[in-house]
Amino acid sequence: MVEKRKVGNLLALAVLATVYTRPMHRYEMASVMRARGKDQDMDVKWGSLYTVVQNMTKHGFLEVVGTDRAGARPERTIYAITEAGKRELVDWTRELISVPRTEHPRFAAGLSVLAVLPPREAIALLQERLGRLEESIGDQRAALARTGDEGIPRLFLIENEYGLAMLEAEAAWSRSLLDELTSGAFPGLDVWQAWHQTGEMPDEMAEIAERGLSPD
Repeated sequence: MVEKRKVGNLLALAVLATVYTRPMHRYEMASVMRARGKDQDMDVKWGSLYTVVQNMTKHGFLEVVGTDRAGARPERTIYAITEAGKRELVDWTRELISVPRTEHPRFAAGLSVLAVLPPREAIALLQERLGRLEESIGDQRAALARTGDEGIPRLFLIENEYGLAMLEAEAAWSRSLLDELTSGAFPGLDVWQAWHQTGEMPDEMAEIAERGLSPD
């Protein structure tokens, strides 16, 4: 059973992993996380960093260990991870690695209502997406090759490998769907086309839209 976290924002996980090495103030945390590309690994909302740090301090995962001041800038509070914070970081990581959870990517949301577009437009948009995917795949392959050449251990690149694998899988699936649509092999394509040609939803589609579908 997945445990409900006292601070469930994934930014909290990134903060714990960042201060695990040494104490930092919030501005340094943000700088280090950006340099490590944490905003690419998870949905990071930088505006919530202050609240996340405060909540983790409240629940005993971080503690204040001092302050510093640079020139005329305001005094900044320095935070360190506590033993409870280390346990939370390890336990949370174990959960994320071992327990699959349903995620809701934006692409799936678009696919769920794809029927509102005429097939020809859907094909054009999927081709546009596939082109962008292929460009991104090329960029990420090159970036991984560069970091490998720089001697960065693979242990610190596996999230990038996973992201690349997901892009490649999406591109392969999108390519297969496009092949079906452009060849006319996609089931029900004629019914879908007729709906947008006449402006009237066929009875079989209207029935499905009314009652919905469930994988159960």
